[in-house]
Amino acid sequence: MAPTNDTILITGGTGFVATHCILQAIQAGYTVHAVVRSRARVDQVRQSLRNGGASLAQVKNVKFFEADLLKDEGWEGACQGCGYVLHTATPMPKVEPKHERELIVPAREGTLRVLRAAKKVGTVKRVVLTSSATAVISGHDIRPAGRTWNEEDWTNLDNRRVHVTAYAKSKTLAEQAAWDFIKQEGNGMQLATVHPYLVLGPILDAHVPSSVELPMLLLNGKVPGVPRVPISVADVRDVADLHLRAMIHPDAAGQRFMATSDDQVIWVQDMVDILREGLPQAETKKLPVRALPNLLLRLVGFFDATTRLIVPYLGNAMPISNAKAKTVLDWKPRTAKDALLASAASLKKHGKV
Repeated sequence: MAPTNDTILITGGTGFVATHCILQAIQAGYTVHAVVRSRARVDQVRQSLRNGGASLAQVKNVKFFEADLLKDEGWEGACQGCGYVLHTATPMPKVEPKHERELIVPAREGTLRVLRAAKKVGTVKRVVLTSSATAVISGHDIRPAGRTWNEEDWTNLDNRRVHVTAYAKSKTLAEQAAWDFIKQEGNGMQLATVHPYLVLGPILDAHVPSSVELPMLLLNGKVPGVPRVPISVADVRDVADLHLRAMIHPDAAGQRFMATSDDQVIWVQDMVDILREGLPQAETKKLPVRALPNLLLRLVGFFDATTRLIVPYLGNAMPISNAKAKTVLDWKPRTAKDALLASAASLKKHGKV
């Protein structure tokens, strides 16, 4: 990506995807306005960028702004002088919340708050929203074998036969609100969306994002058995790269892009096998060796909120096509194996396994 003098606003500045977006942006010559909820972790973000290979001079091109998805204060000031916005910030729960509004309100209202501020300053050409594959694949009955999910699909919030998590609802409603805003009030401002599922790859500090907890738990022996659950993986470095490509490519305006490796779907057992074969034996002794029966997990799901989240996906492969991102944006993602082993290596580096 050619160096530029443009400035990018990146929300969720302490997040996994956001930090890698900031890193790639400053390495490409951009100035970044990074929005954080609290300045308490600003030094940590700066160190993470250095850990990722950014120079001191590049890190100095990051300016930090404090703002909250539930408050108007701070957003307009953060957007001042920006040509682009990467809106990655969203509530990311480790368990299903008691009230779904805890996720839906900040996700939807926060997205609209960012869009209004971007429109008001008058310099923002395009916003790239970090949506999710859960805004595409959730709420549907099991698909016929060979059918893949793509950007034409939307999560069905009206199908009462299939449980839709609060997180999936929040991402779906936030994205729908964004498209409606651009259509009705955008005044020429453009929108593109990026849809990852499970984001793996290297962590840049000792903070472990929720998406990298699965390999950490597997390696630390905290998973008693292997559930038959399918996963679509993308490397965080590729997800960040896709955001930047969607930000500047002329054909990305008005488009959605699925962010997944060419593997399309792997199973948790595949993850265990990759770790066992790709790491020294001493590091894989705690990996699970037995399968967890689907029936057992369905029963546990009646009583355990975390288990309940995976029940709709048990045994149900959900291949996701990345053809559009590769064709339109010339995106070249890493394999799921590369992403997983990069997670494992960085977890060890930061003392988490």
